[in-house]
Amino acid sequence: QQPQQQQQSGGQLRGRFYRSTSMADRSSRLLENLDQLELRVEAFRDAASAMEQEKEILLEMIHNIQNSQDMRHISEGEREELNLTANRLMGRTLTVEVSVETIRNAQQQESLLHATKMIDEIVNKLLDDLEDAKTRLMSLYGACTSDVPAGPIDQKFQSVVIGCAIEDQKKIKRRLETLLRNLENSEKSITLLEHQKSSVRQSCNSKQD
Repeated sequence: QQPQQQQQSGGQLRGRFYRSTSMADRSSRLLENLDQLELRVEAFRDAASAMEQEKEILLEMIHNIQNSQDMRHISEGEREELNLTANRLMGRTLTVEVSVETIRNAQQQESLLHATKMIDEIVNKLLDDLEDAKTRLMSLYGACTSDVPAGPIDQKFQSVVIGCAIEDQKKIKRRLETLLRNLENSEKSITLLEHQKSSVRQSCNSKQD
């Protein structure tokens, strides 16, 4: 009886051992699958973020064409036709909805709201003082970049941005870049317009002389 009991006991131990090994293998395979899926999820989010940025860039480019100096120096009929095309392209771009939600804790949410408010306050005063707004926006942008800024850095804004989620930090920096580009284009338009006015005045004075 003892050998038989020992044989049965050994079989049970071997059975438990084999089941345990099988479970470990299965768990390892599942973990490996999840690791691979995590890489695909992150790649998926990155691709969606890239599409989100591409949409912003396309809308900005269409807007810039509509407000370019070249559009002001063509015939009214041509300008109307080009605006129709631009509006059609803008409409088609807006039909694409891409949204990548950022997971934030309460502190990160509060920091994002604070940073957004600081930018909005400057944007709302753009028309009052364009040059001052540009200087302030550049100081905010300097707080978001790792490069050595050309001008001063808004230390308060920098501490706020550091408290934001990484994805939000990238979006804040991208928004400031867009605002500064638009301001640069606006300044060029104003400069060109002033130059044209000056040329017209000089031409008029020449004719009078």
